[in-house]
Amino acid sequence: MRVWKQWTDECRTTRKSGSGPRNVTSARDDRHLVRMARTDRTASSRQLAALWSIATGVSLCASSIRRRLLQCGLRARTPLYRIPLTHDHRRLRLQWANQHRDWRADWQHVVFSDESRFNLWYHDGRIRVRRYAGERHLPECIIERHSGRTPGVMVWGAIAYHRRSQLLRIVGNLNSNRYIREVLQPEAVPFLQSLPGAVFQQDNARPHTARIVKSFFAAQQVQLLPWPACSPDMSPIEHVWDVIGRRLARDPRPVASADELWENFALRKEEQDDASNNEVKSSHVNFHDVASE
Repeated sequence: MRVWKQWTDECRTTRKSGSGPRNVTSARDDRHLVRMARTDRTASSRQLAALWSIATGVSLCASSIRRRLLQCGLRARTPLYRIPLTHDHRRLRLQWANQHRDWRADWQHVVFSDESRFNLWYHDGRIRVRRYAGERHLPECIIERHSGRTPGVMVWGAIAYHRRSQLLRIVGNLNSNRYIREVLQPEAVPFLQSLPGAVFQQDNARPHTARIVKSFFAAQQVQLLPWPACSPDMSPIEHVWDVIGRRLARDPRPVASADELWENFALRKEEQDDASNNEVKSSHVNFHDVASE
């Protein structure tokens, strides 16, 4: 009724300029607030409200902080996590990506492999950073991720175009001898032999690069794909682990032991297949992005 009356009386349906609640901050205040948020990208709205009160002597609630920053283009987003990289790491990653950026059909022959650890307790990444669109890769918007040892299950798996290996559980520390005896001989090599022209990818972890492992690959005539150090993010299987981890975390039933967590993997075979196919198909796009950065 109000909109109709406004239309019949004034021939308009929009608000009058200046109507509605006024902003509690001026344009100058907003610029100050943006500077504070960009100085500490991980500060929450409550922390910024406390800093604002100290700096100006004026109380401002956390919801007002969020609204003003949002209107200025700063939105709280999940930060990009990465491992620390040296200058040589970056150079070798770029060199590798440039060498493989034009591969197309070749990726259909690559078998990507890796180990991953799934913990009993899942961290949902509630830390947020405030950034503008396009600032995802700024150093101040990235949180470096370091591996830690918590109760869980270590697994090994491999994926290829429309194919994946069996998922193996690894109990205890994996050394080069166990890698050959428990992973390569029973699963990896037979999987590679079932794929004509297969090329095997693995990272540069010590069990993978030991002399005894290299001799084993040579004896089995396994063709290896050279891989730059500290580059787990460049392998599509890492994204498969991420998908599986997030789906396991959404399970409403609490997991009480590592054995129970391992049993949950058997219930998600179709999800593992879907994630594997999607990631391998997009692998050449990911490498092209690395080379373009």
